[in-house]
Amino acid sequence: MVSKRIVLTFPHKLLDQPIAYKLVKDHNLMFNILQAKITPKEEGIMVLELSGKKEDYAQGIKYLTELGIKIKPLSKDVSRNDVKCTHCGACITICPTGALYMDRDTMKVIFDDEKCIACELCVKACPPRAMVVKF
Repeated sequence: MVSKRIVLTFPHKLLDQPIAYKLVKDHNLMFNILQAKITPKEEGIMVLELSGKKEDYAQGIKYLTELGIKIKPLSKDVSRNDVKCTHCGACITICPTGALYMDRDTMKVIFDDEKCIACELCVKACPPRAMVVKF
């Protein structure tokens, strides 16, 4: 079983297509939409967790790529600028998944990008603006 968090960028010509439906029906994949920004006549962005059997996942990714959808791992789009981070911890209480937490030994904020769902709450909560989302 494969489960990955990915960012899909749709060209505007595909925004009215049943793409998620076909991932389920034709490729036996399960998905959880973590975030979506879709506007008619513009580019659409969807952050989702996609999971299924390894071969089904590969076929689903191939289907998306052939449609012209750009696919990136979510971990490349959410990051922390370590130079700006003051380790104040303001982001920790707002993070719904525990992707940001305090290491009690070093008293530094740790960012686990595997747990991140790109909700962007940390961006608003961070006083030095160290958290960055680049969709």
